[in-house]
Amino acid sequence: MPRVSAAFFAMGLLCLFFGGAIGMFMAGGGDAVYAGMHVHLNLVGWATMALCGTFYALTAQTLSPRLAWMNFWVLTAGIAVFFPAYALFLARGNDPRLEPVMTAGNGLTGLGMLIFGISVARELLRRRDAVHTS
Repeated sequence: MPRVSAAFFAMGLLCLFFGGAIGMFMAGGGDAVYAGMHVHLNLVGWATMALCGTFYALTAQTLSPRLAWMNFWVLTAGIAVFFPAYALFLARGNDPRLEPVMTAGNGLTGLGMLIFGISVARELLRRRDAVHTS
């Protein structure tokens, strides 16, 4: 497995841990205002990072390491910027001063998805030898 795949899984597990902790907090009678954060940490953090890691593991022989690492760091930055700002936003009763920070995090996450799309397109469109055309 390429190191970049392991990095995606490690970050995904970290997000899963925090998303699960928020879920347990809410299940224990905590404030359900954090439900969106719980869901998105599990979806964007765990599921997306794990799928990216899987994709790069499956395409280890043909991936662009530079593009894969760029994908990892941009998605990680998006998560690192968005989620703390989102937690503060919710804790402070939807403080509008945090919206630009959340927007920046969302923009980084969107850019990470675009980079992943480029990686997928690169794999889909790459030249294959005549023996293995599937």
